[in-house]
Amino acid sequence: MDWNLQTAEELTAALRAGEVTSAELTDEAIARIERDDKAINAICVPDFDRARAAARGADQARARGEDRPLLGVPVTVKESYNIAGLPTTWGMPLHRNYMPPEDAVQVSRLKAAGAVVLGKTNVPLGLQDIQSFNEIYGTTNNPWDQARTAGGSSGGSAAALASGFGALSIGSDIGGSLRTPAHFCGIYAHKPTLGLAANRGMVPPPAPALPVDLDLAVVGPMARTARDLTLLLDVMAGPDPLTFGVAYDLTLPPARHERLCDFRVLVLDQHPFIATGAAVRAGVNRVADALADGGARVVRHSPLLPDLSEAATLYTQLLISSSVARFPIESYEQLRTRAAGLSTDDQSLDAARLRAMVFSHRDWMEANNRRELHRHGWRQFFAEFDAVVCPITPTPAFPHDHNPNPLERRIDIDGVEYPYLDQLVWAGLATMPGLPATAIPAGRSPEGLPVGVQLIGPMFEDRTPLRLAELLEQKIGGFQAPE
Repeated sequence: MDWNLQTAEELTAALRAGEVTSAELTDEAIARIERDDKAINAICVPDFDRARAAARGADQARARGEDRPLLGVPVTVKESYNIAGLPTTWGMPLHRNYMPPEDAVQVSRLKAAGAVVLGKTNVPLGLQDIQSFNEIYGTTNNPWDQARTAGGSSGGSAAALASGFGALSIGSDIGGSLRTPAHFCGIYAHKPTLGLAANRGMVPPPAPALPVDLDLAVVGPMARTARDLTLLLDVMAGPDPLTFGVAYDLTLPPARHERLCDFRVLVLDQHPFIATGAAVRAGVNRVADALADGGARVVRHSPLLPDLSEAATLYTQLLISSSVARFPIESYEQLRTRAAGLSTDDQSLDAARLRAMVFSHRDWMEANNRRELHRHGWRQFFAEFDAVVCPITPTPAFPHDHNPNPLERRIDIDGVEYPYLDQLVWAGLATMPGLPATAIPAGRSPEGLPVGVQLIGPMFEDRTPLRLAELLEQKIGGFQAPE
């Protein structure tokens, strides 16, 4: 049997039943990577010798009667996570030889659960792109069409899963970095509620791995099924043992509903700032039809929905102001002059990005206060609804675009060009208020490319969108291997 495309749940059952050993699974996964990854370039830092040793240890542990959630299951890890003994570069040539002294907290949790780490997966420079390429490790190609991107910044992990390189992976998300690669590669991913999963050790080199609460950014699971997402989230979730974990234990509430017919869902396929391509609209509608056919209450409009235009602007302000906070003072002064020259009537996202680059602390506090009003609006919304179904990006995977200035790039949506970074607005819908969002496959484009949608749920009720994802997987199907 070819085990490489089996789910983590299936592999765990087979390991428990003695149908296969972790050593066999690991050898098969390594053989597949060595055979196929030259074309995909998903695994940028292999760790095969230690993986084989870990697999032997897992088999010995099982022989002693041990059983852990991922005991013996081969997985991969995004390059940006610290793993002792392997480089952590974030794709930055200056740090190509940086070796962290200890594992990130999530890598430690994977290993404690018994997972076998095959290696690290590719990322964009500084994790700041919707594609995954850098000077150190090159370009990760989409397994469905190698002329197209696998997404970013967790593109290597998504491509690895679609290619059968391990059953699970862990990534991160601030601009759709879990959800966009999942959408482009036809797999599943979950952006947890902000703060749900500890992120220590997912830090740019050579910064120390401190237990810092990051704004907007989360770490989360990637898989080939919705049930595997839940399995991995249960391993990842919980506070950092150095801070909140001293006093707090995590107990996630159960999903609001177990049956599709009990869900109340708002479906969105239009955004005021950017068009939605026909292929993505078709994916959204396919999910909406499946929900209605399953008896769910499906609506297309609600006055309870927080304003999408202001949400996109706030997200842009919070994202950009944090990402450029350490710019040199000379650059800051030049940007401030440019921002001062903007017309007050210019409310485009390009203008919002430029203004955010020179935010004062007072500016940021004002934006944060408006975010809290949006969070309050979402609480009111989720008193009447259980989930939102909407796009992740406006198009399926697009051709590689390595223009070094993202502000000069354009995204083609059914023949009309838009600013490249404007496609982040759908990802920001969940990121700005810190809501959980699950990316699921929703069919294919006329060109045969995967199309995904996201299911946004109530804060800290991550099991609700995950359960909805599982029910939709049963209804419309899920992952399919690239042809």
